[in-house]
Amino acid sequence: MSVMKLFDLTGKVALVTGGSRGLGLQIAEALGEMGAKVALTARKADELAEAKARLGHLRVDTFTAPSDLGKFESIEPMVDAVLKHFGRIDILVNNAGATWGAPAEDHPLEAWQKLVNLNLTGTFLVTQLVGRKSMIPNRYGKIVTVASIAGLRGNPVGTLKTLAYNTTKGGLVNFTRALAGEWGEHGINVNAIAPGFFPSKMTRAALETIGKDVIARTPLRRLGDDEDLKGLAVLLASDASRHITGQVIAVDGGVTAV
Repeated sequence: MSVMKLFDLTGKVALVTGGSRGLGLQIAEALGEMGAKVALTARKADELAEAKARLGHLRVDTFTAPSDLGKFESIEPMVDAVLKHFGRIDILVNNAGATWGAPAEDHPLEAWQKLVNLNLTGTFLVTQLVGRKSMIPNRYGKIVTVASIAGLRGNPVGTLKTLAYNTTKGGLVNFTRALAGEWGEHGINVNAIAPGFFPSKMTRAALETIGKDVIARTPLRRLGDDEDLKGLAVLLASDASRHITGQVIAVDGGVTAV
């Protein structure tokens, strides 16, 4: 098989959670450019409509299904809508998530529960349903979960205080490893991307405060941009990664290497 064919996603169906903006939309664009049909889900219908229009300009076959993964009753109807529209789901990108900043001793319980529900439990439920209803019966699947370098370590002293976020992203790291062990027999690859700091709506406030320090501590002396996840996402979603599973790959300019 040629290298071009290994990376070709023509005819594949991808579901991207949190796909209406930010890193999710960046990944959706990459998968669509390589030929995938793309289903997007997120909380806000207006943002989904904007994302669909943007992908439409790129001639990507796009379907949208609003859902809030923190409200578990919305998950199965969303997955069913995607399956009804496209017939199957070959690629699942678990990107939806939230963050919260507070000292550990003052961290609100409701904020902790919100992050656990969305970042961890919502991701589990989407993955379970997609696996059970499509990937396992078809004996094929690529699951790519967007974790974070915050799930690989604590925060540098004097910077962010995001205990719940770090905890849930650390959970996604081992979720990836454990699920890869279970679902490999079904022909399903399970991997994760661990981004460093990328400018986004979620990171804007933090970067206004610590952005210069983050860049100074980054070997490549830059933040991530709108192109930096695309190549890796295509690799992990394609047959080029058919012998890669259970891996967590940092995209952080070298921050976790030093």
